[in-house]
Amino acid sequence: MSTSTPRVIAVVQARLGSQRFPRKVLADIAGQPALQLLVSRLQRSASVDGICLAIPDSDDNAPLVDWALGFDPSLSISKGSELDVLDRFCSAAGLMAAKVVVRITGDCPFVDPAVVDEVVKALINSGARYASTDETFPDGFDVEAFWLTDLIDANHHATEPYDREHVTPFLRRKFAADLVTVTRSTNLSNIRLTLDERVDLEVMRGVMGVIGRTDFDLQDIQQLVSEQPELFHSNSHINRNEGAKMSTGEKLWSRAKQVIPGGNMLLSKRAEMHLPVGWPAYFSRAKGCRVWDLDGRELIDTGLFGVGTNILGFGRPEVDDAVMKTIQDGNMSTLNCPEEVYLAEQLIEMHPWSGMVRFARSGGEICAIAARIGRAHSGKSTVAFSGYHGWHDWYLAANLSADSALDGHLLPGLAPRGVPRGLAGSAKPFNYNDIEHLKNILEEGDVGVIYMEVRRGSEPAEGFLEGVRKLADQFGAVLIFDECTSGFRKNFGGLHLEYGVEPDIATFGKTLGNGYAITAAVGRRDIMQAAQDTFISSTFWTERIGPTAALATLSVMQAEDAPERIDKIGQQVQSRWMATGRDHGLTIATNGLPSLATFQVEGFDQLLVKTFITQEMLSRGFIAGTALYASLAHTDDVLDAYFESFDEVIADLSTLNGNDDLSARLPHGPSQSGFQRLA
Repeated sequence: MSTSTPRVIAVVQARLGSQRFPRKVLADIAGQPALQLLVSRLQRSASVDGICLAIPDSDDNAPLVDWALGFDPSLSISKGSELDVLDRFCSAAGLMAAKVVVRITGDCPFVDPAVVDEVVKALINSGARYASTDETFPDGFDVEAFWLTDLIDANHHATEPYDREHVTPFLRRKFAADLVTVTRSTNLSNIRLTLDERVDLEVMRGVMGVIGRTDFDLQDIQQLVSEQPELFHSNSHINRNEGAKMSTGEKLWSRAKQVIPGGNMLLSKRAEMHLPVGWPAYFSRAKGCRVWDLDGRELIDTGLFGVGTNILGFGRPEVDDAVMKTIQDGNMSTLNCPEEVYLAEQLIEMHPWSGMVRFARSGGEICAIAARIGRAHSGKSTVAFSGYHGWHDWYLAANLSADSALDGHLLPGLAPRGVPRGLAGSAKPFNYNDIEHLKNILEEGDVGVIYMEVRRGSEPAEGFLEGVRKLADQFGAVLIFDECTSGFRKNFGGLHLEYGVEPDIATFGKTLGNGYAITAAVGRRDIMQAAQDTFISSTFWTERIGPTAALATLSVMQAEDAPERIDKIGQQVQSRWMATGRDHGLTIATNGLPSLATFQVEGFDQLLVKTFITQEMLSRGFIAGTALYASLAHTDDVLDAYFESFDEVIADLSTLNGNDDLSARLPHGPSQSGFQRLA
């Protein structure tokens, strides 16, 4: 460069702690780290006088220093705050006494030095305060240039977290009338060559494999787009610069789907089940009815509340303290924990019809155990069932005979792939409150187990449960009540005690440990003894935390009348939902146990309603949808705040003219419903 040209320094932001793709800047592309490819290409710029790496000052990022020293010991390195990227960037620029600063991010290894030169030239020759490429360039060819004095001023005056994290938004706003953009005649905005996710890495590797050299330019990319467009398809679904708009939780969720089938372990907690875009997905801590996401945002949980696990509230001290003592004393050993005996005795005491108990740690497990015991005792293979009972083969086998057999039992669309075809006909659904339907199945023969939820939505019809009990006795079937969801949600011990109908086995989960993993099958002694004649055994069913948490939870439940109190809270919520609807000319119908209450708004598609309410309530600081699973933490103050926001949302909904208007308010469409495979 001419001696009259101001000194130009390129600052490259790089770190290893990316939420969506950790260590991405050291990922291998054509036999070298991505960052090395970036720096090598940037070094060919005619306008750049020096390069400085701006990296976080932490041990986690030490490998970046090691790489830099090994690649080029003369490369400048500046360390600063990981969160305050603006300050880190400004310090790096000031270190090298630049006049003009070029900003390059570490996720742009294909940066074109000719484009860098063009942007620098545009800044200096135009006299503008800020220059950049526009969106006609491929994503990943982004270059920004500005004056050091303006960067220092931005670092001094920018206060918004977004401005501190993303370096240049403050400058772009301040100099909106004094900026220049470099554009292309051929629009390549639909091409993504930035490194944010693992699929991006595969695209870059594919491009490098075809080009075969590192000194390619933008014209080479354009030619490749024309000749082999399929190379660029696999990451084309990712929106440009979407990471700048994503929360930390959203970024981690995107990353999770690359390494975990479906993204997580529970369908109900998939982000897309709540919102297609914008759901925080992960929590850092939870207490009472409050949850903090990974960015520290405090939210009030008036939704599924741990999917029904915590009727005492999150982080109940009496339960957590008991668990902490267990951790200090030791959770596992070669010997058994005594707490499982104490817990079994307590469960038998509250269920006088029972005599023995088996434990597991999840609802699906305990349902499978109960079904196995029932079959073992009866000597017959077929299970007649009503309701939802988990993910195991015995249950999904119902869809081997008819793909839609399970659709009316909570989750539509469950494919029985992987379930042995030989199980076809071994599980037969019957409709709740339809005693004749059940009788017809029993008359077909070989039914050894009747497995049903005591109640999920509507109340049992008069004589229905009694009729089921009578049929079980008549046909020699083991009657199992699944109270994994309903147990301790209305009374201490389970709904069947309210209705006065005794099963042969009852299964419990969810609330039993107030968020700690423990489930139980409580049954008649003669029937439970069948567990001795079949193999049911697992190492981690013997850990100590679960039974300890259950004992503490039951103690607090009983002392504070928790089941009765949350039932009343649920009744209050249902009443206020309906009243809110009436206030705004809408009909809101409620359903389910009061403490597991749900609602529908008549006149609209219910999936659209759920998505809209979730979206709008989240913007007001609430985790909420069309259900509220009550807990003792849902105090009057909490519910008053919830209904203040809910009233605003329903008022807004009441102004919309049908589903078309409602859809227009959902920029990313509706949430998912039922079971869907996630790509």
